[in-house]
Amino acid sequence: MNNQTVFHNPRTGETVTRIDHPSGLTIFVWPKAGYQSHYAVFGTNYGSIDTAFDLNGTHTEVPAGIAHYLEHKLFENEDCDAFQRYAATGADANAFTSFERTAYLFNGSGDITPSLEILLDFVQAPYFTEATVEKERGIIGQEIRMYDDTPGWRVFFNLLQAMYQTHPVRTDIAGTVESIARITPELLYGCYNAFYNLHNMVLAVAGNVTVEQVLSVADRLLKPAPLWQLDRPDPHEPREVGTARVEQKMTVAAPLFYFGFKHPMEGMAPLPPKEALAGEALLEILAGHSSPLYTRLMKEELINRSFGMELFDGPGYAAFLFGGESRDPEAVATAIADEADRLRRDGIDPAAFEAARNALYGTAVMSLNDVEDCGDQLMNGHFRKLAPFEELEAAAALTRDDVEALLQKSLCRERTVLSVIRPR
Repeated sequence: MNNQTVFHNPRTGETVTRIDHPSGLTIFVWPKAGYQSHYAVFGTNYGSIDTAFDLNGTHTEVPAGIAHYLEHKLFENEDCDAFQRYAATGADANAFTSFERTAYLFNGSGDITPSLEILLDFVQAPYFTEATVEKERGIIGQEIRMYDDTPGWRVFFNLLQAMYQTHPVRTDIAGTVESIARITPELLYGCYNAFYNLHNMVLAVAGNVTVEQVLSVADRLLKPAPLWQLDRPDPHEPREVGTARVEQKMTVAAPLFYFGFKHPMEGMAPLPPKEALAGEALLEILAGHSSPLYTRLMKEELINRSFGMELFDGPGYAAFLFGGESRDPEAVATAIADEADRLRRDGIDPAAFEAARNALYGTAVMSLNDVEDCGDQLMNGHFRKLAPFEELEAAAALTRDDVEALLQKSLCRERTVLSVIRPR
């Protein structure tokens, strides 16, 4: 029997149904009245950082890049690949592997049933042989070498490798040419059985869809998953950065940089929702387009439109990152650190906080108009143990004290890293 819970948000009038399916899979359905399109994402709480895990009490270590490798191989079966099957339904399908999760997705219009059948079918039907695994090795090896030669990618990972000493987030999502050489069908099946258990997965569907349509497919194609115990071991990442500065020369027209503050974390939990939202607001206050710092750096031509910032966080890691092009990356890094020190000393201006919170809440509300954003919010929120609409309500309830507390805890000059790519 399916256990259903309905979440209704009075601010937006939106309704989401959560289904605890007998198979062990959690399913979210978000019908969107008046929409012609639909979106579905089938995700597992498994990403590139999961190179060591404890399954039912047994510790296992696997090569870096295996989650990404598994994502590539899962599209193929003995007869054809999933993309060929999707071509018949007209759906646009894709997949991705991040540091913390892997997801398979499609969007389309019309009847969702045929495309949803393909999604639930191929993700539950792994097929790996020595020949197919070997064939993929060359393809992914090429991909790794391409990213190694991409300055924007390299400046980011150089920062992570300097900032983190033991956490596997310091390793490229695709692994290395050497690490993927050790991947075998047996290892792929082992990781699949550990992480593609339906208790570790979620299906989120949004748009032109009904609960009945989703359940008609799920009830036919989902089989009960065995109970299991899966844990991510704590890598015991130090609070301090590994190296404060890293530089590399590549073929670029102007210097590229990433500058970041390492946030102290405990264990393998991600940032709590309130801290994550406070972090987004803090970034906007510190260096958003309406901030005094951004205006000054643009006026002095130390940054350009490529400048961006993000709260980079996941299981056991978090950092406040700033990046882009600059003729003087060191001056930009110093200016950001100085402004953080000033905010820590003088406090956050109430008007700046209100503007940042309103922008954060407005962005959250606007995202409800996009079915892909809706589906991804449900997936990401579930893996972070958030109920539907919880993040939206937290944004509305955010206080200046929340942001001040995070500022004092996080933006410390002694935990900063500057990564630079300079022209050859």
